[in-house]
Amino acid sequence: MQRRSLIQAAGAAAATLGVPRVFAQEWPNGPVRIVVGFPPGGGTDALARVVAQKLSLMWNQSVIVENKGGVAGVLAAEYVSTQPSDGSTLLMAHINSHALAPSLQPKLRYSVERDFVPIVLVGVTPNLLIAGPAQKAVTVKDIVALCHAEPGKVSFGSAGAGSAQHLALEMFKLQAKVDALHVPYKGSGPLLADLMGNQIQYSFETMTAATPHVKSGKVTAVAQTRLKRAKGHPTVPTMQEQGFEGFEATTWYGLAGPGKLPTAMADKINRDVNTVLAMPDVQERLDTYGAEDGGGSREKFQKFIAAEIEKWARVVRDAKVKVDT
Repeated sequence: MQRRSLIQAAGAAAATLGVPRVFAQEWPNGPVRIVVGFPPGGGTDALARVVAQKLSLMWNQSVIVENKGGVAGVLAAEYVSTQPSDGSTLLMAHINSHALAPSLQPKLRYSVERDFVPIVLVGVTPNLLIAGPAQKAVTVKDIVALCHAEPGKVSFGSAGAGSAQHLALEMFKLQAKVDALHVPYKGSGPLLADLMGNQIQYSFETMTAATPHVKSGKVTAVAQTRLKRAKGHPTVPTMQEQGFEGFEATTWYGLAGPGKLPTAMADKINRDVNTVLAMPDVQERLDTYGAEDGGGSREKFQKFIAAEIEKWARVVRDAKVKVDT
C-alpha cells in the first residue's frame, strides 16, 4: 500500500511538472483548506479527512480540513463563496448547502450556479433511519404506528433545520401521513450523542456518521433510504422494501471551489480526486460509510446538483417546510 501511494505521488508530481508554466504559478503555495460546514464527528467531516489526507500525499502539500458549522452547512458555503478563486480554499459541498438551501432560504447570500465551480462528486450515501437504545419500535411499520398513537410527540433529530435529515423526515411524514417532532441540532455529532443518551428517539441520520454507532451496537439501524441497499449495510432493508414506494432521500458530498476557479485548476483537482477515490483503501472506507457512485466528470456533478435542486424543491413545496433564517 505504501509503495502504491509513493507511485501515485510521483505520478501526480510529474503531472504537475507537465502543465503550462502559467498554471504552475497559479497553484497555491501554502496549505489548501477543505472547508466543512459541520462540527467534527459527522459524515461530511469524515469523508473530507479521507480525501484531504490522500491529496496531501499526492501534492506533497498540506491539505487541511477546517470546520465552520452553522445553518446546516450554509455558513461554510457562504464563506467559501467569498474566498479567492486561487485553489487555496475549497468546500466539501453538501446536499444541504447546494440542493436544499436554494428552496428553503429565499434570502440565501450565494447562488449555487454563479458562486461555485463544481469539481467532483465524492459520494452519495443513504440516510439510515436509526433508533436510540431505549426504543422498542424498531421497524418502519411500528414507528409509523407510534407516530399515529402519539402525534407530534415522537422525536426525530437532525443536523439542523433545513438539513438532509430534516428533509428526509419531511418526506417520511408526507408518505406516512403522520406528524412527528423535529429536533434540530448543530451537526450530527451532538445529535448522535443525544440519540445514544435517549434524549431523542430517532433520526434519519447520514449513513457516514451513523455507521460506527450501528456497528458498535449503540443505536439500531431500522432502514436505509436509497432504492438499493448500500454495500456497507447489506442486511438493512430499504424504506421501499418496507412499504414506502420510491422513497429515496440521500446525503451527498462533493468538492467545489469559488465561482472563478480557473478551469485548468478545477480539472486537475477533479483528476486527482478521481485517482484518490479509486484507491483500494479509500474504496474500503467509502463502502463502510455507504458512500457510493462518487467520481466522474465535473459535468456529471453539475447535472447531479441541478437534478437534486429540482427534486427537493418539490418536497419543500408539498410539505410546506419553512426554515427561520
